[in-house]
Amino acid sequence: MAILGQIRSKPWLLMGVIALALLAFLVNPESIDKVFGKNPDVLGKVNGEKITREEFNDQLFVLQQQAQQQNQPQNGLEEQAWQLLVQSKLIKQQFEKMGFEMTDDLFWSQLQYDQMFAQNQQLFDEKGNFKLQELKKEIETLQNTNPQGYSQWLKTRKSIEYRIMARQVFANISTGITTGKKEAEELMRERDMLADIDFVKVDYAGYLAKNKIKVTTEDLQNYINQHPVMFKTEPSRNLGVVYFPAKPSAADDAATLKEINRLYIGTDTGENFQNTKSDSLFVLANSDVPFNNQYVPATQVPQGLQGKIETATIGQAFGPYKEQDFYVVSKLLDKKPSDSTLSKHILIAYKGGERSTATRTKEEAKKIADSLMAVIKANPAKFAEGLKLSDEPNAVERNGSVGWTTPSSSFAPGYLNFLATNAKGSTGIAETEFGYHIINVEDKKAGAMGYKIAHLAKTVKPSEATENLVDKNSRRFIQQVEGKSFNDFVNIAKKSNYQYTNAAQAKRFDGQIQGLGTDKDAEILTWAFDKKREKGNTEIFTVEGTGDKIVVYLNGKQEKGLADPESVRTQIETIVQNKLAAKKIAEKIGKASSLDAVAKMFTTTKQSAQVNMLQPSVTGAMEPKVAGAAFGIQKGKVSNPIEGGTGVYVLVKKSETVNKQPGDAKQFTESISQRNAGMFGQAWMKSLQDNADIDDYRIEIWDKLGSQQQ
Repeated sequence: MAILGQIRSKPWLLMGVIALALLAFLVNPESIDKVFGKNPDVLGKVNGEKITREEFNDQLFVLQQQAQQQNQPQNGLEEQAWQLLVQSKLIKQQFEKMGFEMTDDLFWSQLQYDQMFAQNQQLFDEKGNFKLQELKKEIETLQNTNPQGYSQWLKTRKSIEYRIMARQVFANISTGITTGKKEAEELMRERDMLADIDFVKVDYAGYLAKNKIKVTTEDLQNYINQHPVMFKTEPSRNLGVVYFPAKPSAADDAATLKEINRLYIGTDTGENFQNTKSDSLFVLANSDVPFNNQYVPATQVPQGLQGKIETATIGQAFGPYKEQDFYVVSKLLDKKPSDSTLSKHILIAYKGGERSTATRTKEEAKKIADSLMAVIKANPAKFAEGLKLSDEPNAVERNGSVGWTTPSSSFAPGYLNFLATNAKGSTGIAETEFGYHIINVEDKKAGAMGYKIAHLAKTVKPSEATENLVDKNSRRFIQQVEGKSFNDFVNIAKKSNYQYTNAAQAKRFDGQIQGLGTDKDAEILTWAFDKKREKGNTEIFTVEGTGDKIVVYLNGKQEKGLADPESVRTQIETIVQNKLAAKKIAEKIGKASSLDAVAKMFTTTKQSAQVNMLQPSVTGAMEPKVAGAAFGIQKGKVSNPIEGGTGVYVLVKKSETVNKQPGDAKQFTESISQRNAGMFGQAWMKSLQDNADIDDYRIEIWDKLGSQQQ
């Protein structure tokens, strides 16, 4: 199934509109029924339309696959999934409001333009025609022979439908984004107009350096009240976090070095790394890093061996040397040219194999592989036909080729071992964790020298004494801050030089806490959002496997609505402080008689500039209010104080000139329309979400489940 193989090979492309997904509740549905009655699976609503647990699980699975394939962390996927699902619902609602319907005809006609298909030339024939009928036949076969695969296709189709709806909606809306003749003419006039001004600027930073202004919680709240749309927020918690890492001490480092030297040159039994008769078994028994039987090029040896391994003799050892958190002794066991091998294969997978979606048993897979091998052995040309049975995506299109590999390539050991022990032209069967491979060795060529090295490595890790000290310090700290204010918590942490961070807007399903990033983050968020938790509560957490300690202080509980002022202080304090400064500066200036008087009042100088409405730069700072005032004031008149972004300005306009730019009105109009259309989509989507009636039941459901399970 060539076309569906293309889909399976890129699971991250299954995401919807703006990429879709949400939180998997790994609980027994029956227990939910007992708690919630008739609607246990509704996690929320968007303008009255339900977001179900099944939808969420499907979308979350897609995001998890994407993260796994790209070696990305999976923390926070639940919240990302929720946001993406909300957006997809909003798009669907707009699609239906416009009178559209997602019919079969619309789906199949638009399929070739979807990102999953449009960029893959293998899904089109030599004339550029999309292989639609071939795809439909494959899906029909899938429905009849592979229920699991067909179920996956239905999920894929759902996400494609969202993307089709999004394209239809945005295409229709953007069509209406035009620039009228009068509007274009006015914009062109503003583009060409220049104003020459003299001005005095009272810089906020300079003023505040001499005049301290404290921003109170009330000041922050007033600013939030003036800009409510900017500060709509979901439930969050303001957390103070102090991290106590269990780092190895100097004594721990010395003890590890002593231990590896003992293993290297002498042990109680008399056997050591120098005289052992079995390097692999000695490493297996004593090293914190497993033995690697493969040959590696000189470029891939540890830093401590760089420049040494090329001239080393067999049996020569190096070390101990430090490599990150390890002390290492390395012994050269063998060296030989590292052959590169070109090969192709047919994979017969079975249920339970690595990344396998096959339903056959291992025994059935072995019979198929043996039968196919017999056919190919009798007639090697049959290998191409056998590729149709391969469970590897796109096997037919790639002729089963895996390209050139070396012994150090990231391939299954069983596959590499077959290549190493078989000559050019050989065909045979090898078993790996992926299934049974019928492998053909197409070509071989000598490469750079490869080195087989045994590494005896010991991890430098904290001793029990070090972990006890970390435990003692963390427990003493939590006793010191128990019942104290948040300021006390912060001051004591900083005075003791502990690692402190403030996660001011931690969300329940973020999965990770800003400034922390440990395996305990999710547990800390669960603790912080417990309904019994009160402001001022503290708790200590232990990171499994490391001995690290985390002390958390709950500084505030933000419910849905406008943001708590203190939770956004770091974001808006400077803005609010500048506004307070602007008010004081303007009051002091009053009705200025001249620029010289203002300059003298604040011990600054008069400056000159040329400003433009469409590019309102004043000596490097973008100041649209200043440019607006320059064109709105009479020539020669002293302006009132103007509250700019970087300071308070007072100006005098000297003249206005016209600098006609090249290009006609039609070109200008088209460029403005394109710019507006490009900016519109994201702004429109945000507006939809800001004005939607979104109900999020996740925290409520979680709380009830938690109380039932305790």
